[in-house]
Amino acid sequence: MQNPITYRDARPADGPLLDAMARRIWVETFQHSCSAGDMALYLDGAYGSRGTLLRDLADHAHRFHLALAGEAIAAYAKLSPLWLDEAIVGAHAVQLSQLYVATPWHGAGIAQALMAWVIDTARRADAASLVLTVWEENARARRFYERYGFVQVGDYAFQTGRQVDRDLIMRLAL
Repeated sequence: MQNPITYRDARPADGPLLDAMARRIWVETFQHSCSAGDMALYLDGAYGSRGTLLRDLADHAHRFHLALAGEAIAAYAKLSPLWLDEAIVGAHAVQLSQLYVATPWHGAGIAQALMAWVIDTARRADAASLVLTVWEENARARRFYERYGFVQVGDYAFQTGRQVDRDLIMRLAL
């Protein structure tokens, strides 16, 4: 039996476990889509002691919410200030930068609980919309967001090393 899931905001001390978990999920999800060299370049910039994830965890402009199974991080959501083009997504948007659920917890309702936190947090911030990017070939994630009413409003060029992939920009009016 798996531990019951608890939820809380991330703390700086969560950094090493969160970074390792996020890296593992990224590799599991996307390693088939790029060369080993491009994957290594991406991972070096995104994770580890100099990576974006740990920098953002230390920056109060970003909000991380964790789903914990005992001491293990089962999933997390990351809200960020808007970095997408406001001309495409509209003014007063909040950006969902990541929503990652570890494979053993797929289908357990954790993504839905995190999405409820994301939407509630964006509304409490008086955001007009919630926006995100999702890889065009990640059908599972796209279906999940579409069930919440997200619609595609543009494209985003996502760089993985030297490779450029097409992400969909999706928006949910709040």
